[in-house]
Amino acid sequence: MQERSSVTDLAEQLRRELDRYSAGGKLPSSRSLVDRFRVSPVTVSRALAQLAAEGLVVTRPGAGAFRAAARPVAAPAGDTSWQEVALSADGAADLVPRSVDASGVLVSLAAPPPGVVEFNGGYLHPSLQPERAMSAALARAGRRPGAWGRPPTEGLPELREWFARSIGGAVTAAEVLITAGGQSALTTALRALAPPGAPVLVESPTYPGMLAIARSAGLRPVPVPVDADGVKPALLADAFRATGARVFVCQPLFQNPTGAVLAPERRGEVLRIAREAGAFVVEDDFVRRLVHEDAGPLPRPLAADDPDGVVVHVGSLTKATSPSFRVSALAARGPVQERLRAIQIVDTFFVPRPLQEAALELVGSPAWPRHLRTISAELKARRDAMTAALRLELPELALPHIPSGGYHLWLRLPDGTDETALTAAALRAGVVVTPGRPYFSAEPPAGHVRLSFAAVAGVGEIAEGLRRLRTACDEVLPAKSARLRLP
Repeated sequence: MQERSSVTDLAEQLRRELDRYSAGGKLPSSRSLVDRFRVSPVTVSRALAQLAAEGLVVTRPGAGAFRAAARPVAAPAGDTSWQEVALSADGAADLVPRSVDASGVLVSLAAPPPGVVEFNGGYLHPSLQPERAMSAALARAGRRPGAWGRPPTEGLPELREWFARSIGGAVTAAEVLITAGGQSALTTALRALAPPGAPVLVESPTYPGMLAIARSAGLRPVPVPVDADGVKPALLADAFRATGARVFVCQPLFQNPTGAVLAPERRGEVLRIAREAGAFVVEDDFVRRLVHEDAGPLPRPLAADDPDGVVVHVGSLTKATSPSFRVSALAARGPVQERLRAIQIVDTFFVPRPLQEAALELVGSPAWPRHLRTISAELKARRDAMTAALRLELPELALPHIPSGGYHLWLRLPDGTDETALTAAALRAGVVVTPGRPYFSAEPPAGHVRLSFAAVAGVGEIAEGLRRLRTACDEVLPAKSARLRLP
């Protein structure tokens, strides 16, 4: 992190000094920059590379760095108003018009301003990521014979085998495709299983990124409520009968956002109901490797108990590593597997081989189980710190379920709270939270917020973030809720 900051600072300083040189003028040598700014040669090299990428300098091997020629004056903006008609007409005949809206996804991807506590993050804080192990794995992968060649379109056999063993049951490597992250796998699955205009059953609430995938494909998400034990089977059966849907998307383990785990007695029911409806279950097993230290034995993936090809399974390494380590698996049995494979080939060809080789190196190294044990303990400590502070500082925010896995808590706001006003007040107070509305495909029963404890630096930042959230709540919450804090 320090090296990254130094590169940014040096690049900014050099950017400010460029006016001293005419076009083609030579900048000071790398050695003189090292001495002047007291940074490493690597920092200087990276800062100059950043300026070169911006078109501000030109580097010439053996000669040095030179100020680039001035950029030509931009041409006047054209008239793109015609696109409004073209894009509107595109979906005029669609039964369910496509809606391409990434706002629900960007809530957890956007980096907050400096100094703002990040309770909206969907990935591990850099201090929790196995950066050293990933770097070593990537270096070893780059030296493997054929590492930069074209991989099999389905993925490296050894990596497919590793994912198959992770799923368990009778799943084989031949039934696994390697994909570029869970979002890509879900996109492939929905495109393969449901034609445009079709209904798709989804948990309510559920992951906004999946809702965005469905809507952008012209599908119609139909909500099925969940409780602390996962989706309600009776309501699932009713939804299949009422809609004729042929797909149900669910997260049976540490569901996003509720943290619920599908109860043992409901697992078989869900598979039976889907099988009788002639439907697929898309199982998004996204945080199996973010289990907390006190969780106990985990239930197997639904795919492990499915001999009939009902389940299309999505599993990923991304959440447990880094947002840039986009390696996941898409497992399916029967004819649908060939359709999934064909769609992936058309869309992306294949996942880059160096990344697949690095994944193999990482999961096969002694650093991998050590990393999983470390984050298991750390996530439990952060969850406990956040729940204790919430009960003390914000008792009016209801916490119906404390999960034993994942990276966030799901809170219900007091009746009458303006969810949008609260998230805006929180940002003004210096903490960013995720609003609950994007998690519902229909009208929500109440206002909610989701608080992530994985993307912050530690328990100290959790305490500070909740102190700031207290300030926002005092500004926005109804007076009745505020009185809950009075002695």
